[in-house]
Amino acid sequence: MSTYEAHGTYTPTSGIGKWIDARMPLPRMMYDSFVAYPVPRNLNYAYTFGGILSLMLVSQIITGVVLAMHFVASTGMAFTSVESIMRDVNHGWLLRYMHSNGASFFFVAVYLHMFRGMYYGSYKAPRELLWILGCIIYLLMMATGFMGYVLPWGQMSFWGATVITGFFTAFPLIGEWVQQLLLGGYAVGDPTLNRFFSLHYLLPFMIAGVVVLHVWALHVTGQTNPTGIEVKSKTDTVAFTPYATIKDAFAMMVFFAVFAYFVFYLPNFLGHPDNYIEADPLVTPAHIVPEWYFLPFYAMLRAITFNIGPIDSKLGGVLVMFGSIALLFVMPWLDTSKVRSAVYRPWYKLFFWIFVADAIFLGWLGSKPAEGLYTSLAQIATLYYFAFFLIILPVLGLIETPRRMPNSITEAVLARSKKSGAQQVAGGAAASPETRG
Repeated sequence: MSTYEAHGTYTPTSGIGKWIDARMPLPRMMYDSFVAYPVPRNLNYAYTFGGILSLMLVSQIITGVVLAMHFVASTGMAFTSVESIMRDVNHGWLLRYMHSNGASFFFVAVYLHMFRGMYYGSYKAPRELLWILGCIIYLLMMATGFMGYVLPWGQMSFWGATVITGFFTAFPLIGEWVQQLLLGGYAVGDPTLNRFFSLHYLLPFMIAGVVVLHVWALHVTGQTNPTGIEVKSKTDTVAFTPYATIKDAFAMMVFFAVFAYFVFYLPNFLGHPDNYIEADPLVTPAHIVPEWYFLPFYAMLRAITFNIGPIDSKLGGVLVMFGSIALLFVMPWLDTSKVRSAVYRPWYKLFFWIFVADAIFLGWLGSKPAEGLYTSLAQIATLYYFAFFLIILPVLGLIETPRRMPNSITEAVLARSKKSGAQQVAGGAAASPETRG
């Protein structure tokens, strides 16, 4: 039985409800998609990040639209306009801090969402397109985040844009043309800022469109679950509302509580202090770094310090950086295992957590100077990143012996409940020794 079997029970009661339902059944679609939609009964809090990301996207769009009303996309006025927003616009400081910290928390949620998908095998058939749409959203987020980083026109904004766009010149024949297209000239200036502002404003709405496709694909194939077993009967599922929505709402409140703490108490913790210095083309910062969520890829780009045949180190670094993202798109076909969830794959679980640690380590290395031991460590970490996708995933699927899997989701839930009950009984018996009469 598919999770997408006919489950609609929507029946309009009012006259206007029946009239709308006969002509444009939007309420029926919303009811079937977000109320009566069946989801696996064993979903945990790792599955709440989709809702969190949707809420963060709405927050970013609303705060971004209001900020755009006061921002001046000019190299002579951009920095001043941001300071004016902070000081002169009613609640401007709050809007700016919500938007800037919201970008960071958006990426925190998307990384946790992606790691969850990798751990529980959410990318495997028949959900390959669902995973690819998620990767497209991630790419659009990266582009949006990079362009937004340039807009305040601080030192790191200017030099970050200069360095990152300069990497496109590594591509033969088309590199300089692509760079000039992005910059609107031969150097970062007014045309660059105008283009980045326009695209930064546009891309979130494109993200929203792809999110709709992502959710649509999810509802067609059905939600995965921690066991990786497909839904086989109605006993394996519960209604999305209230069971999943209550869990999502609680997770959102916790996430937004942490988000609010950063907005009100640590608003500049995730930013760079150099961005509070107005951009100066004549003064180069001691160490140019992008935002923290790009640092793993920045570390991999700088790890290539040697030529590979006809490919020089600069082009090699750019190819490695883009290749590290491209591997995510083909992950469904690199993993040869028939078992989805890492819960039943002991060796994959080990290598997965090493991969997570490796990604965090690459992020730390990206914040350090590209010299000495840092470069050597970045090369080793980059090697493991690629080995995980190109060697470990294909080979493990062929040689790994998975643990015994339950026959259904219900069986897994009941087994866990039985085990928990037995532990409670054993604990109670140990705490209540026999007494003699």
